[in-house]
Amino acid sequence: MAEADPQKTFNVHDAKTQLSKLIDRAHAGEEIILSKAGKPYAKLIAYEPTPLPRRQPGRFKHLLKDVDPEAILAPCFTEEELDEIENASLFPPE
Repeated sequence: MAEADPQKTFNVHDAKTQLSKLIDRAHAGEEIILSKAGKPYAKLIAYEPTPLPRRQPGRFKHLLKDVDPEAILAPCFTEEELDEIENASLFPPE
């Protein structure tokens, strides 16, 4: 294995040609600084996913406090359509 490169700052052109190596170094825990025109421009660091918060059942129940389920479904179908759906056979005649 090659020796570790002590250089931590790379200009954009060099970073483009060595991107795969720089990504491996960042994944190993190093901070790589990308510079543009000699000034620090960006930092390449390892990605650390943030854990999702635990689910809390019922935390939105206050939103449904005064909601009538019939009022939600009523605009979807007319009475005739509801009757047709309720009285329809699962196996229509061929």
